[in-house]
Amino acid sequence: MKQTFYSNGKLLITGEYLVLDGAKALALPTKFGQSMHVSPGMSQNISWTSYDSDGTVWFEDFFSFQDIISFQNLEKGIKKTLLEILFEANLLNPDFLSSDIGYSIETHLTFPKNWGLGTSSTLINNIGQWLGIDAFELLQRSFGGSGYDIACAQNDSAILYKLHDGKPYFESVDFNPEFHQNLYFLYLNQKQSSKAAINTYLSKQKEKNKVIPEINKITSEIVTTDSLKTFALELEKHESILSLILEMQTVKEALFPDFKGVIKSLGAWGGDFVLVISKENPATYFESKGYITLLTYREMIL
Repeated sequence: MKQTFYSNGKLLITGEYLVLDGAKALALPTKFGQSMHVSPGMSQNISWTSYDSDGTVWFEDFFSFQDIISFQNLEKGIKKTLLEILFEANLLNPDFLSSDIGYSIETHLTFPKNWGLGTSSTLINNIGQWLGIDAFELLQRSFGGSGYDIACAQNDSAILYKLHDGKPYFESVDFNPEFHQNLYFLYLNQKQSSKAAINTYLSKQKEKNKVIPEINKITSEIVTTDSLKTFALELEKHESILSLILEMQTVKEALFPDFKGVIKSLGAWGGDFVLVISKENPATYFESKGYITLLTYREMIL
């Protein structure tokens, strides 16, 4: 019998990086996500096919249960990543590979995989649903990270997210800004590796704990404000704080210094999507700079 699972994509509006050290973050599930279809397959084998949003196959392979059980980190690329996730999943649910049945699995993205909206987190959450295991724990055993993306995968509304003693805590919040028509999401034409970005952040020796209360205050302010001006000023402040911590230029300073509006990095700096705050539709400006993927708030967010 065919089983189908679905998980939402994610965008981290505040608290990027510092959420790893206990900062309160605002995260938004997206209209885009990933489904996974599981059907019976050849005995003790898994055939796996992953489809991009345009229907093209971006990964296809076939492996045995034994390949998963005896995973030795010898593979490379996508297959290595997938086998590692399934290896850890089997440790969390040993019944997974204990029978003679096999599986034919398809995954389908509803967003281009280079957008960085959670190809990995939606997969991990779907596997968690399928096998009845804790997706947060599966994430920690495989990719690492704060887990906010798993929380987004499981929720259909905005969330406030934080770690307390390494454990995830999150709550749904009513985040529906009256000025949403002034909010846009711009793709920076390159995907950023979350794992690499986290490693870079962890190498920084700045006194991060001193700025966490300020980040928490910013997050609380933007969730409750009805003022576009306040919203924009708070996110500009957020960018400045992270710029000092990461020892990096803000994306506006680096790429769009003449833009008449606010640009806020989301998640890993240097790639994926940024939040744009503008009084007028900024599509023409960004197209002139070679950036053509611009979505409105309503096109992106649930």
